[in-house]
Amino acid sequence: MSARSVYLIYSAASAMFFATITTLNLVYQATVVNLNPLELVLVGTLLEATIFFFEVPTGVVADIFSRRWSVIAGASLMGLGFILEGSIPLFATVMASQVIWGIGYTFTSGAADAWIADEVGEETAGRFFVRGSQAGLAAGIAGAILSVALGSIRVNIPIVVGGCLYLGLALFLAACMPEHGFTPSVQQISREAGPAPASAWGDMAQTFKAGLRLVRGKRGLIAVLLVGLFFGLYSEGFDRLWTPHLIRDIGLPAAGGFKPVIWFGLISIGTQLLSLGAVELARRRLDPDKPRLALRALFAASSLLVAGLVVFALSPGFPVALAALGIISVARAVIGPYYTTWVNRHLTSDVRATVLSMSSQVDAGGQIAGGPILGAIGASVSIQAALLGSALLLSPVLALFTREIQKERQVHRETKIKNREP
Repeated sequence: MSARSVYLIYSAASAMFFATITTLNLVYQATVVNLNPLELVLVGTLLEATIFFFEVPTGVVADIFSRRWSVIAGASLMGLGFILEGSIPLFATVMASQVIWGIGYTFTSGAADAWIADEVGEETAGRFFVRGSQAGLAAGIAGAILSVALGSIRVNIPIVVGGCLYLGLALFLAACMPEHGFTPSVQQISREAGPAPASAWGDMAQTFKAGLRLVRGKRGLIAVLLVGLFFGLYSEGFDRLWTPHLIRDIGLPAAGGFKPVIWFGLISIGTQLLSLGAVELARRRLDPDKPRLALRALFAASSLLVAGLVVFALSPGFPVALAALGIISVARAVIGPYYTTWVNRHLTSDVRATVLSMSSQVDAGGQIAGGPILGAIGASVSIQAALLGSALLLSPVLALFTREIQKERQVHRETKIKNREP
């Protein structure tokens, strides 16, 4: 199959399976496994710690050997991790599953985006990131519906079924995923070094050092990593605490007699529909392949995200909280593909997966640092206070994006002046 088709199928399938699992995953952890707010955040912190330690090594493996096989291995491990989590409702089992599927995630993170960027070309990759995001949002709606249908039987069933579907996705990729635009670094290093076989560990170290030199040599990449850090600092607290805040602090409506399973399914479907429309509107108004427009989209979406977090934390009732969740979902959906495009603009092919993994590692480090703090605030003060803390931790990205927009304007002005010179 063509790389374009496989990328869209992968984006849609992985988002659908992930939505099948995560629509009710926190409900499962909070009501079946009976985790308290601090334990919920600790589960997420272990996941992010796993990602932090494995992100760059697996990114280097993708650059050294194969982005294709990295994605296949990642999908397989994610499937196994989710099957374990849904099969045994114990805190220890949930924690162990985070390590397994977290390692799997690091094999796909960076590798999938680096793969498609090399297959279609960096100049047009932005539109594929947006299309992939749209395909994922649309498929995520189907995943949420499937999750509700299965969760109505038992809350753990969507998690186990989603894990099995990930294993099926790995088989599909093994059969159909091409890799023609990428030359493994191990082959490049071997050609440069001569006929003597190079050490795999040496190759990995060399690729990592090349990625590190690229980050140090480009001020734009330092800004990218700082933004990733603040995204990580805020997200773990929100991701783990919005569900118990809605159930315990705000309360679900009694109208219709819906179970929590139905309410969270409806919320997931509704927010993904909004997000799908928002990403399409952003694609038409703000071309992701133009750096200045991508930065404007990131600034606008981040501003909406900060506002949505504050409104959700202070919501007086369910309708306002629901509206705030819609704002948050829309903002995050727009940020995803535009942020990936912005990062890719600064990269070279030989270390693309490595540096993308560094960005994810910084995000994970932020979640490790911010998650326990916000979890402790949620347990000792209130979940509302923890959610307000999330908004506060995210707010510095607005200043960073403002600075980057000003720098892009300066570059644009200088380019126009040079073009006018005879």
